[in-house]
Amino acid sequence: MYFCTISSIGRSLLMGSLRMSLDAVPADVEPAEIEKVILNVAGVESVHHMHIWAMSTTQNAMTTHMVLSETLSFDEKMKLVHHIKHELLHNNIHHATIELESAAIPCGEEGC
Repeated sequence: MYFCTISSIGRSLLMGSLRMSLDAVPADVEPAEIEKVILNVAGVESVHHMHIWAMSTTQNAMTTHMVLSETLSFDEKMKLVHHIKHELLHNNIHHATIELESAAIPCGEEGC
C-alpha cells in the first residue's frame, strides 16, 4: 500500500519536473481561460504576448501585455491590475507581471 502511494507521488513529481524543464504551460492552466478571465474585467481592452510557466511543481507565473481603457486614471489602472492579479490567483497563477500599454502606441515587440 505504501509503495503505491509513494510511487504515485514520485510519478506526479517527476512529470511536473519534466514539464517545468521543458518550459511547458502547466497542466492545470488553460491559457484561453486565463485570457477570458482577464478580458471579462471591465476596463480591459486587450491582452496579448501572454506567457505562462511553472515556477515550481505548485506555483505558476505569467507575464502579459495589456491595454486598459484610456478613460481610467493612473490610480484606477493600478487598482484594476491589483484586481486582475487577485482573479489570476483563483486560476492557478500565483505570480503575474502585467505590462501596461496604450492603444495609441503599438507594442513594437516581435509577436505582439
